[in-house]
Amino acid sequence: MSEYTVFNIEGGIGKHILSTAVVAAYKNNNPKKKIVVVCAWPEVFLHNKDVHRVYRLGNVPYFYEDYINGKDTEVFAQEPYRQTSHINKRKQLIETWCDMIGTKYNGEMPKLEMNLREKNYIDPELAAIQKTKPILLFQPFGGPGKEHQADNYSWVRDIHPDVAQYMVDQLKEQYQILHVCYDFHTKLNDVIRYEKVVPKKNLFNLLRFADRCLFVDSSFQHAAAAFNKPSTVVWIGTQPQSFGYEMHDNFTPPVQFPSGTIDSYLHDYNFTGAIHECPYDDVTQMFDVDGIINSLLQPPRQQNVPKPTEVQTPAPNVKTGKHKKGRK
Repeated sequence: MSEYTVFNIEGGIGKHILSTAVVAAYKNNNPKKKIVVVCAWPEVFLHNKDVHRVYRLGNVPYFYEDYINGKDTEVFAQEPYRQTSHINKRKQLIETWCDMIGTKYNGEMPKLEMNLREKNYIDPELAAIQKTKPILLFQPFGGPGKEHQADNYSWVRDIHPDVAQYMVDQLKEQYQILHVCYDFHTKLNDVIRYEKVVPKKNLFNLLRFADRCLFVDSSFQHAAAAFNKPSTVVWIGTQPQSFGYEMHDNFTPPVQFPSGTIDSYLHDYNFTGAIHECPYDDVTQMFDVDGIINSLLQPPRQQNVPKPTEVQTPAPNVKTGKHKKGRK
């Protein structure tokens, strides 16, 4: 039997965090294997006890000599996005990935291991802020950064800026709202704006200091799953049954267009949110605003307390849609 197994992982940091569950499932089924990860975001795997070594893509000195030449090393370099069960939205991506590499999935969840210093670190800029209310960690806009996206708003992923501001207006009396964003994202009123570029694990560590969380389908919702932090997650062009977690409150659009566009090939919509692909006439079709707000006015899931009063001021002209929970 080969000593090593190599995982070659490409894509965004959210996909990398999700992949730690796949690595964990493989390790649980093959405890004697030494797992070597080659990926775009190696910091995700630092301190991960399932992994023997991790390399950054393109920086693999002596890799062939050490792990390939003359060795019976197993290599997983397939792309799970191109698997039938993912394309047809039949399984969550972790399950699809495990099926693809032929390993049994037993409900493993993502991991983000941190050392002592990382666990207790918080940016001094944020530590200096006096906490007067519970903290709501809010990421209404995501993306890979301005170098990799043409517009600061992606309809397929982001909460529309007007809707994001309305949510802030409804929640600001209950929470101090920490808005995590890039510098080119829309500025919101009555929030603590945090656009500093910091190491990703430092950024995700904000989850430890937040009382509640409201995200889009971004790396933060995967990190929250890794930290076992139930969150409210808003979905537009992607689906919780493919990328989400049951532990979160997942809100899908009241109106959905599953057939895609003239340009759609194996997936209904492009992650980048091409303007001409947007099927919506207005934002009232896209967001269950009252449901999202009320999920954050209720106690966290793990608390068994009486149901609180729901929000009294409904969003003007916004319909309430379906509330779905993604499968593990």
